[in-house]
Amino acid sequence: MLLILFLGTFTMGSAELLVVGVLNLIAQDTHASISTAGSLVTAYALGQAIGGPVLTAVTVRASRRLVLLSAMAAYVAITAAIALSSDFTVLLIARVLTGALQGLVVAVAITIGIGVVPPERIGRAMSVVIGGFAVSTAFGVPLGTLVGQLVGWRGGFFGIVGVGILVLAAMLVFVPKVASAGAMGFGSQVRHALHPRVVAVLGFAVLLFAGQFAVLTYLEPYLGEVTGIAGGMVSVFLLVFGIANALGTFVGGKLADWNATLTMAVCGLVLAAALGVLTLVGSMPVLTAVVLGVWGLAGFAAVPSVQYRVTALAGPGGDLAASLPASALNAGIAIGALVGGLALTGGGLSAITVTGLIICAATVPVGWATGFLKPPSAEARAEARSGEAVTPAAD
Repeated sequence: MLLILFLGTFTMGSAELLVVGVLNLIAQDTHASISTAGSLVTAYALGQAIGGPVLTAVTVRASRRLVLLSAMAAYVAITAAIALSSDFTVLLIARVLTGALQGLVVAVAITIGIGVVPPERIGRAMSVVIGGFAVSTAFGVPLGTLVGQLVGWRGGFFGIVGVGILVLAAMLVFVPKVASAGAMGFGSQVRHALHPRVVAVLGFAVLLFAGQFAVLTYLEPYLGEVTGIAGGMVSVFLLVFGIANALGTFVGGKLADWNATLTMAVCGLVLAAALGVLTLVGSMPVLTAVVLGVWGLAGFAAVPSVQYRVTALAGPGGDLAASLPASALNAGIAIGALVGGLALTGGGLSAITVTGLIICAATVPVGWATGFLKPPSAEARAEARSGEAVTPAAD
């Protein structure tokens, strides 16, 4: 069953970044500039960061299985509309909607995933769900881009629709009914999901990805000008990074089950060290490839621990809280790209690794400090439930 959830997030991750590889084709077909077409990437990220939690909050008392199936069906239908449309405004709106649906699917898939495994395997279940995105970055996106370049950008999206239909059918057959933790109602869900102890872990996630994307956003020109590689070799280096991301996500699930807080702090330390080494050896291709591998492993090994801690610290607000790490990571990506751009403008490509190092170094004390945060007590949970007399949704 976890494999089906993995395939769902893999499909969505491939659709999310497919636009990057066929951006020029979409721009030509819709008579938009490249910079305007690039807003399709931003629209998806904003949809996921804002719309995902909103949709999760609105549906928090509904059957988890019904929400998952409905969201996946809507995602496939809107993706088909993207493949059929030539109106840029329609594409933009559709990307916002699919981004929001992805955020909802992730939250519900995590709830279902951890609902069918014993407590000592919760982190690993989360890593399987999240791992779909990491694997899509390494393999799904290049494959989808290749299809798009060969048969047109619409062909790439029709491919996503086809796979999505198969995944939806598999979900219909294999995904079981799982009780929702959101029976207490919308108000208490929000209060628990946005409690300061949860926000502190989300702050770690923002820093973690801001530090990485201050460098990663400009990695291609860095590899070209500093490392001195070009053409197909750039793809090889990026593939190394992508594979490391995927491996890091799955390893991170086991580490989350072992000690999520320590994993977060150590991953931040390794990231800072890796970017420090990159600052020194960036002109050496072989060592740069090794650093990218270490970076990819550490950067994404922390993600299941963030998801684990956020869900645990939210207590009875866990269903809604499950959608928040994705929002935090997207916020970190946006901040990192902005800060990295400022560093690039002020100090050149060599300045971006130093900037990323400083931000990642800040995650170490933040990650360590979150270890002192505790989930709400059983008494507090009972009080929250008794404060809102609602009837749990039947699954």
